[in-house]
Amino acid sequence: MTEKLATDQRTPALSAWAGASAILFDLDGVLTPTATVHEQAWQELFESYLALQPQVAAYSESDYFDHIDGKPRFDGVRDFLASRGIVLPEGPTDDDPANITVQGLGNRKNGIFNDIVSAGVEPFAGSVRFLEAVLDRGLKVAVVSSSRNAPAVLAAAGLSSYFPVVVDGVVAAREGLPGKPSPATYEYAATLLDLPSEECVVVEDAVSGVQAGNAGSFHSVVGVDRGAGRKTLLDAGATVVVNELDELL
Repeated sequence: MTEKLATDQRTPALSAWAGASAILFDLDGVLTPTATVHEQAWQELFESYLALQPQVAAYSESDYFDHIDGKPRFDGVRDFLASRGIVLPEGPTDDDPANITVQGLGNRKNGIFNDIVSAGVEPFAGSVRFLEAVLDRGLKVAVVSSSRNAPAVLAAAGLSSYFPVVVDGVVAAREGLPGKPSPATYEYAATLLDLPSEECVVVEDAVSGVQAGNAGSFHSVVGVDRGAGRKTLLDAGATVVVNELDELL
């Protein structure tokens, strides 16, 4: 990765994107509060599944951040199950959500998530202010999300028109791109914007996403602390950590 800017509190937050040509935003937890919806959906999924596995440790809040947060859906299923020493058949990608397979459980989680967000999504006000300021200054933007629901979430939040480039779980699967913490999806977004990675800032709230930005040759990595913790995000490779994106203005 290119040399990062200093991360101590003396560094003005705005310097994290000074001289950049584009901002690459994660979606859930960065632009919209849907990270908490994902967390709720995962909890509902695994509490239900583990109720049938009484010999296995129950699902806890830390499991989301330790094994699932920021990863492609089916990787999250596999990694959580691995934490409990459980290996399930993969199943087909369109497996019935009632089936006890990796794909079946992932599709069940997706159904739970969609039921929750169908009522609409309110984006973070500070993130919208930052997004509009970025566009006013002529920078390009893209969304890079592990979720296969990114277009639906952007539409529900009224943000679709801001983002001509969206690299989500569907695009990653189609292009054969590994998910976060690999930098591949962010690098692909930079390519679609016709920019080198070195001119693009990665904005992430998940450890795996910050690691993805840190693993590539990006301008910088902005961590947004929505629960992972400032030190955790800095240790993962964030250039600077903020609580709200308008702190960058």
